[in-house]
Amino acid sequence: MRHLHTRTAARRMVAALTVLLFAVPGAPAVANEEGRASPALADGLALTPPMGFNNWNSTHCRAEFNESMVKGIADIFVEKGLKAAGYQYVNLDDCWALPARDADGKLVPDPARFPNGIKAVADYVHSKGLKLGIYTSAGTKTCSDVGFPGALGHEYSDAQQFADWGVDYLKYDNCNNQGVDAKLRYTTMRDALKATGRPIVYSVCEWGQNKPWEWAADVGHLWRTTGDISDTWGSMLSILKQNLPLAPHAGPGHWNDPDMLEVGNGGMTATEYRSHFSMWSVMAAPLLIGSDLRTASDETFEILGNKEVIAVDQDPLGKQGSVISSEGGRWVVAKEMKDGSRAVALFNETGSPQRVATTAAAVGLPDAAAYTLRDLWQHESYNTAGTISATVPAHGTVLVRVSADRRWNQHPPAVELGLDSSPLVQAGLPATLPTTVTDLGRTPARQVSVRLSGPAGWSVKPTSPTTSKALSTGRSLRTKWTVTAPQGTPTGSYDLTLKASYRSPAGVRVENVLPFTATVVVPPPAGTSELGDLPWLSAANGFGPVERNTSNGESAAGDGHPITIGGVVYAKGLGVHAESAVEYYTGAACETVTAAVGVDDEKGANGTVAFEVWADGTKVASTGVLTNAMPAEPLTADITGARLVRLVVTDGGDGIDSDHADWADARLSC
Repeated sequence: MRHLHTRTAARRMVAALTVLLFAVPGAPAVANEEGRASPALADGLALTPPMGFNNWNSTHCRAEFNESMVKGIADIFVEKGLKAAGYQYVNLDDCWALPARDADGKLVPDPARFPNGIKAVADYVHSKGLKLGIYTSAGTKTCSDVGFPGALGHEYSDAQQFADWGVDYLKYDNCNNQGVDAKLRYTTMRDALKATGRPIVYSVCEWGQNKPWEWAADVGHLWRTTGDISDTWGSMLSILKQNLPLAPHAGPGHWNDPDMLEVGNGGMTATEYRSHFSMWSVMAAPLLIGSDLRTASDETFEILGNKEVIAVDQDPLGKQGSVISSEGGRWVVAKEMKDGSRAVALFNETGSPQRVATTAAAVGLPDAAAYTLRDLWQHESYNTAGTISATVPAHGTVLVRVSADRRWNQHPPAVELGLDSSPLVQAGLPATLPTTVTDLGRTPARQVSVRLSGPAGWSVKPTSPTTSKALSTGRSLRTKWTVTAPQGTPTGSYDLTLKASYRSPAGVRVENVLPFTATVVVPPPAGTSELGDLPWLSAANGFGPVERNTSNGESAAGDGHPITIGGVVYAKGLGVHAESAVEYYTGAACETVTAAVGVDDEKGANGTVAFEVWADGTKVASTGVLTNAMPAEPLTADITGARLVRLVVTDGGDGIDSDHADWADARLSC
């Protein structure tokens, strides 16, 4: 196995282990020997999703994970306003202990990392008005390759140590579990924690393997619904899609946990991190920061500290947002709030701007003359006649809070800026871009004007009116623009900005801004070309970058192996990891895409994927679910007349673990 994530590698070994039931002398049995029903949780803990920090995503087991770092994080919580925003828990992950217990079977904190012990760290964290969390596994060892002691068979002793140290939160992982029934293992630790008499929030981390949302509401306060997240758009998107359908199972004291936040770790854009934070909040997910706050940017703190978004996550009603619609990657997710309002996420998973729309009625609001709409990232309020919509940038999210508010007329009308799509521009040739400015409000927008700006040296000219005296409800100002990139402009994405200015009935001047990108493209070559050799418009991947003419190595570019499916080695193609999407400009000049597709041999018996080819937003070819046991499957797609072709790999419906997928001998015929 060449998987670089040590936890995931350890987890794959679980299925191969022999089922064993441990009976440790003097320790309570894993099962309830008398068959009594387990007591339900009613301890008043985690009535809103836990908020805090966990070191794993930023430090793993590196030496920098130590007492000084943990104390420093507590200091930053206070200094940067994160404590004031609601973050409480400073959580230690794996590698805090020595690899062996002491002569009495007790856990021993690593004296190099924690020279003063865990209690001293807990005391320091508590002195800041915060809480401390710790980690172990419901197995014989934790998930690290080093093999730190797990708690299986030591539940009551370990729980008492945690309580004596002043621990407030336990993350209980699933590695090296020896095949013991998950419900029994996790219930035993619940009972052990309860027996200490200390209130400890209990995080069940068995990766969703046994559908804990169906049984763990009286076992833990939160349960992982998926495998580990990684700092990529594809990973975040896959986990989001797995967690969204589980909304009915969440509530005060029992939460779906789609894993920690990657915000600020560097693998995604600021737009993607805002989507990550927005969607975790609308899903009422635990908000556990996974970035190194010691080096975090101001932008990272701005995202993590957005109190209006946090208020959505922390709403005391405790409802997880439900999917209203998701057609074409345009998601509407609505969350009922205790005050009767709705938090509504307009999420665009696609690689180009999309209009995402719904209505007040569709998200469950009562009939009203108009509504107040609060943009939670722009921190501005508007009125709407009932339409909730926005042109959402690629991979972006507009998060609003909408209410049937009698004071709606105190706010200016909501105005939506729209465009058909991000323009594709050939250098030196004019491209046409239509835009719209639409009044969504109950009140008119007056003295409306619109302007479009591009990079220095670009020509941006309107070819139709850019002003309107007034727009009433539902009316639009439609403008066409000619956009020209200078001859010789390199291929790539370039920033443009659409701005609309208008006055409310009260005379207040309002300006709305829609940033987007134009892509400079070159026509595809005539004849047959290897896709592994052609430039792409965009590429998103579950782990690591998309690789040209090698398999996916999951980490740095160029770390792949020769593409191999069913023992056959291919010199050309694309190596990806689900969830993955690679988009090419074909300029309506090509006819077919062909490839031999399958799971790369390097993953042994692991990996399940499905392949799709999309032409201008329409699926034109697909496979069923493919596994490593299958030979390469030939795939041919008719893309005649399409300007854009997208190669997609999905996870086969079981998460993205080990999903190394190859587009072998992938060719484009033009």
